[in-house]
Amino acid sequence: MSGAEREAIVVIDFGSQYSLLIARRIRELQVYCELVTHDTPWEKIAHLNPKGFILSGGPASVYETDAPLAPAYVYENHLPVMGICYGMQLLTKQLGGIVEPVAEREYGHTILQLSDPDSPLFNELPVSSPVWMSHGDRIEEMPPGFRALAYTENSPVAVMGNDSGIFGLQFHPEVVHTPYGTTILKNFAYKICGCQGNWTMGNFVNDSLARIKEQVGNGRVINALSGGVDSSVVATLIHRAIGDQLTCIFVNNGLLRREEAERTLTIFRKNLGMNIIYVDASDRFLNSLNGITDPETKRKVIGKDFIHVFEEEASKLGKVDFLAQGTLYPDVIESTSSVSTASAKIKTHHNVGGLPSDMTFKLLEPLRYLFKDEVRQVGLELGLPDEMVWRQPFPGPGLAIRTIGEVTRDKLEVLRSADWIVMNEIKKAKMYRQLWQSFAILTDVKSVGVMGDFRTYGYLIAIRAVTSNDAMTADWARLPYDLLARISNRIVNEVPKVNRVVYDITSKPPSTIEWE
Repeated sequence: MSGAEREAIVVIDFGSQYSLLIARRIRELQVYCELVTHDTPWEKIAHLNPKGFILSGGPASVYETDAPLAPAYVYENHLPVMGICYGMQLLTKQLGGIVEPVAEREYGHTILQLSDPDSPLFNELPVSSPVWMSHGDRIEEMPPGFRALAYTENSPVAVMGNDSGIFGLQFHPEVVHTPYGTTILKNFAYKICGCQGNWTMGNFVNDSLARIKEQVGNGRVINALSGGVDSSVVATLIHRAIGDQLTCIFVNNGLLRREEAERTLTIFRKNLGMNIIYVDASDRFLNSLNGITDPETKRKVIGKDFIHVFEEEASKLGKVDFLAQGTLYPDVIESTSSVSTASAKIKTHHNVGGLPSDMTFKLLEPLRYLFKDEVRQVGLELGLPDEMVWRQPFPGPGLAIRTIGEVTRDKLEVLRSADWIVMNEIKKAKMYRQLWQSFAILTDVKSVGVMGDFRTYGYLIAIRAVTSNDAMTADWARLPYDLLARISNRIVNEVPKVNRVVYDITSKPPSTIEWE
C-alpha cells in the first residue's frame, strides 16, 4: 500500500510469552502490526507510519537495576500507548509513578470492575467482566495526570489512563481467557489510535509485488519449492512480480513422505506454469545424516546440504542473486533470541537458523512477517487451488525429525508406511482441515509384542495430531476413539516391524508440535 495509506501499531516486546499473540490480535482487526525489541531504533520502524505503541508484558520487574525500558520515542512522538502488565508498570515508572511487589501474586481469572465506563477504551464493554491476570507487582502510585479507570479485588489500579491517550492494563487482553480483550484492543486501535483497518491480504499482495520488483531489480531468483503452502505462495507471488527471472528448484532430499515428490511436481507444473528443476539428492542427504542422532545437528546438516545443492544448481543457471524461502513469523520467533532479548531460542529452523553463514545468495522472504493463516489468505487471494492452500505444514527437515535417533533408509520406509495410514484415515474421517497437523513419529523405542503365536520385538509408532491457529501454541486433538483404533490396527497389521502405537496427548507448551 502507498505511504499515505500505510499505518501500523508497533508492539515493543519485553519477553512475554504472549507478545506475538498481541501482534496477531491486532492484525485480526485488519491493522498491520509488528513486534520489535525494546532497543529497536526509531529509524527501523519509522517507515511503518506507527499510529500507536503497545508495550508487552515480560518476566522482569521494573524496579530491578537492569530492567528493560521503553525507548524514548514511545513518549516523544506523542502517539497513543497501551502498556500491558509489565508494560503498564513500565509506563508508571518512566512517567513518575511507583510500582511495588505484592505479597501474593495475582494469577488467573479475576473480575474487572469499570470505574470510568465512559472511557473510549471501554466502548461496548459491560461494567463487570472476567479478565486474565499474571503479575507479582502492582501500581502503588500512578504517574502525574493519570487516573484509575478500572479495578479488581487485588488491584486498585487495574486500568489507568490520561488525557494524552496513554493507557495501562494490568491484565492481558490478548489471551482468550479475557473475553472482551479483543474489544479493548479494537477500541485502542480504532477509537484511540485512529486506525482505518486498511491492512488486507489484497493490499499485502499489491505491496509485496512492488517490494519484490524493487528488491530483485534485474536479478535472478531461485525458489526452494517444497509443495507446502508457504513455498507455493512464495513461488506464485514472486513469479507474478518478476516472471521468468524466477526458477523453482524442487529437491528430493530422501526425507519426503510417500508419493510427495510426484504429487508436488504434478500440481506445480499443472497450476503454476513456471520453470521447475527437479533434483534427486536423496543419497547425498542420507549419507550426510549417517550416524547422527542429535536433533539440532540433523537440522544443521540438512540445512547445509540444502543450500549447497541450491548453489550447485544455481551455478548451472549462470548468475543467481536470491534464494526465496517461505519463512514465516513464528519460524523467526522460535529460531532466534534476537527478536527479543528476553526470549529464549527454542529450536533451529532449517530455513532460518540452520543455513550456513557462507552461502552466496541473498535471502528473499516475502512472507517473513506473516502467520500461517495469513499465508493461506494470501494463497486464496492469488487463486491457488485448495489442495495447496490447505495442505498441513510439513517441516523442512522432513521425516528426519520424525525419526527419533539415527535416520536410515529402513526406518524411513517404516515411517512412510505408518504416516501414509495416518493421513489416509484422517482424510477419510473428514478431519484433515480441522487439524493443524497430524502425522506419525518413529520412536527409538522397541517393545515386546505377540503376533499370532510368536513373540515380536518391534518399533513403537507415536501419533501426533494437534489443533492450532499459528503454531505458537497448540492443543492435542481429541480424535475419536474409533478413528485412533483404526489407525492403530492398520499400522500394526500393515507396517512390518511395528507392534505398538501410542497417541501423544501433550499440548504446546510445554512440548513442541514436532518431537525433534
